[in-house]
Amino acid sequence: MAFPEIFQSNQIINNMSVDQKSKPSEKQTLQELPESEDSSSNEGPKKVEDLEVKDAQLIFHTVWHELEQELGGENLRFPAEIFWLNGSPGAGKGTQTAFIMEFRDITEKPIIVSELLKSPEARKKIDAGLLAGDREVTKLVLRSLLDPMYESGAIVDGYPRTKTQVECLKLFHGKLSELRSKHLGTFQESQFPKPRFHIIMLFIDEDESVRRQLLRGQRTIAHNAEVEASGVGEIREIRKTDLDEDAAHRRYKTFKESTYDSLTTLREVFHYHFINAHGSVIEVQQRIISELKYQSSLELDEATYDRIASIPLAEKLSLHARQILVHRLDSYEKFHSELFEQVVGLIKSKFIPIVEKHSISGLAYINSEEAVFDDPLAIAMLIDVFTERGFTAVVDIRKKDVPSRVDPKTYEIINRVQKVYRVRINFVGSKIRRGV
Repeated sequence: MAFPEIFQSNQIINNMSVDQKSKPSEKQTLQELPESEDSSSNEGPKKVEDLEVKDAQLIFHTVWHELEQELGGENLRFPAEIFWLNGSPGAGKGTQTAFIMEFRDITEKPIIVSELLKSPEARKKIDAGLLAGDREVTKLVLRSLLDPMYESGAIVDGYPRTKTQVECLKLFHGKLSELRSKHLGTFQESQFPKPRFHIIMLFIDEDESVRRQLLRGQRTIAHNAEVEASGVGEIREIRKTDLDEDAAHRRYKTFKESTYDSLTTLREVFHYHFINAHGSVIEVQQRIISELKYQSSLELDEATYDRIASIPLAEKLSLHARQILVHRLDSYEKFHSELFEQVVGLIKSKFIPIVEKHSISGLAYINSEEAVFDDPLAIAMLIDVFTERGFTAVVDIRKKDVPSRVDPKTYEIINRVQKVYRVRINFVGSKIRRGV
């Protein structure tokens, strides 16, 4: 009997503990797929042996080992922020992906798992409404994420979709965290950022899913007929599950049992965004905006967040400056901790009590002569902390000569330069209804 390729990585298996090894017979399944519509009429149903190991530890470590062998461990540099997009069949992932990219400042095209799977075996499973092998999919996804164009962020459409893939995702995040710790404090630190994973689930119920799948099939047929008649445009691929109601139901059932239930286990692990995809495109986009708004408590390093958490949180941070701001705040905590602590302490003790007194107007002017602000970095920290908390802060430095003493010999008045740091703080004030 020929074992799956994954059992041929002897070096990985030998390095693993005994309880992580599995006998081949325990990890094999036999699935009988419906006869393909492309099959000739004289052939009976085809049996496809899916000899696949379901041990996530074995799969992930084998894939990781192969990538290390191929590229070298120091070259395994992945995006700092990854959005793992999934959804019910027909939920509108294709429609909403472009909007999510724009909202989160991601410029590179998404990684679409279905487009990565081009092998005949993978296509047979997809056409039957089933799923391709976990090892094959995991390696393709990780290999794609290593493309330098995804350095600042990426969207992955269609992964993870099985319990095994979900466990591989957890292991992947753990491996990235290990790499971050390994290179912390070295010149390579910036190349191995803290990993931030977002799970996005676009959800519709089964009846709506089947309706949309069949409608998509009808529209694709009409589009292709128009292209063939006019010669203008491109022929679109027709999913076989979009042409048959029973197949559409089976596809939804596969999603619900294999993908939806598995992804719910990630709620307590990563940022989990559940989006109700019923309704119009605009309605769904408004829900996406509400769900994906910036949350500093989840994205900053713990030490940084602990330092500034007591500063009142306002509405939200400017979107396009978000990643840069987070990087600056983390660098303050890491490289200028004492100065950062002093600035945050002044904000809490001197500035916030005044700001709170102006909570109705949403505008406060505060003068400070604190010597700490003689350091320009302290002013930058002040502005960034207020910005992170949702305020707008502007600092104006004013200098004036102030009499200091009288020269006893010449009776000349000696002046000193007084620096006054005038801080203007804007935020959303309270609205009070006035009677008429």
